[in-house]
Amino acid sequence: MTVIAPGSTIGIVGGGQLGRMSALAAARLGYDCHILTPESDSPAVRVAAGAIVAPYDDPAALAAFAEAVDVVTFEFENVPAPAVAWLAERRPVRPGWRVLETTQDRILEKTFLNGAGIETAQWRPVRGADDLRAALTDLGTPAILKTARFGYDGKGQVRLTRDSDPAAAWDALCTEAAVLEGMVDFATEAAVIVARGPDGAMAVYDPVRTVHANHILDTVEAPAPLPVSVLDQARTLARRAAEALDLVGLLALELFVTRDGRLLANEMAPRPHNSGHWTLDGCVTDQFEQLIRAVCGLPLGSVALHGRSARMKNLLGDDVNTWATLLADPAAKLHLYGKREARAGRKMGHVTWVES
Repeated sequence: MTVIAPGSTIGIVGGGQLGRMSALAAARLGYDCHILTPESDSPAVRVAAGAIVAPYDDPAALAAFAEAVDVVTFEFENVPAPAVAWLAERRPVRPGWRVLETTQDRILEKTFLNGAGIETAQWRPVRGADDLRAALTDLGTPAILKTARFGYDGKGQVRLTRDSDPAAAWDALCTEAAVLEGMVDFATEAAVIVARGPDGAMAVYDPVRTVHANHILDTVEAPAPLPVSVLDQARTLARRAAEALDLVGLLALELFVTRDGRLLANEMAPRPHNSGHWTLDGCVTDQFEQLIRAVCGLPLGSVALHGRSARMKNLLGDDVNTWATLLADPAAKLHLYGKREARAGRKMGHVTWVES
């Protein structure tokens, strides 16, 4: 196993807040970071040692990026898999580009999860209005129609009821491929993050309870107030998914907890995740440092909590204007992402409280 030693340069594909916090963690360990992003004034670019501002699939930009870095990772999934595959021929890419390919397409993702023995909500692939009618016959209503690619925070989905017109719903989605998911009567939502190194060593953070508002993560409670058996099962599922993917890096697994205690996988993300931001203040090794350790082949750090529990709240849009009030709370740890414009629903920062 080749270790990417401190002093090397880590390439991060994507310039958002996840890239920013990853670059800050890398700097603490003595690495430089080089960002590839189409956005010139992105949060990650402003804290990184270097950046290339160009489309993700620009050949000249990819070549210059590969030349500038020693290892590559990415901060979100919606980047062209062929571009990442091209980089993988020239530099180690962690997680691998096939992991990216699987997790950026809901059809591939759900097929993978079920093949790995991880339950999901009932679902069907949909590639047209006729497929949708057949899927609705199988699953019934209410149900959720989601684009196979490029959906997040509630975008790219339509809720269908008994009175919905399948053809109109399909046209409204403006896509070539989608999944229809049966509704889940869940007690709560949860998430768990696992880190895995090139040697197969793994570290799993405490599963957390997640609460969403308008399809966007609002608060996180760590550890989740669930029975020990359910928490252990969540850790097991995360490890199983990471092994089956041959992951090197981080994997976040979002879960539904049913009223009878079953766990159903909702989605997964092979990168740092909003549900893990609490680890910045709540754990010995936060998720961003853990990502750097994993992709560089360093020993994974402890995931132990600093206190008994932690709570995180997202700051969306104009919530960022409460920064003065939050800083006046001596127990609050404020993290702002440096975004220039506060828009409704935009993630501008977060705040964490740790109970000792």
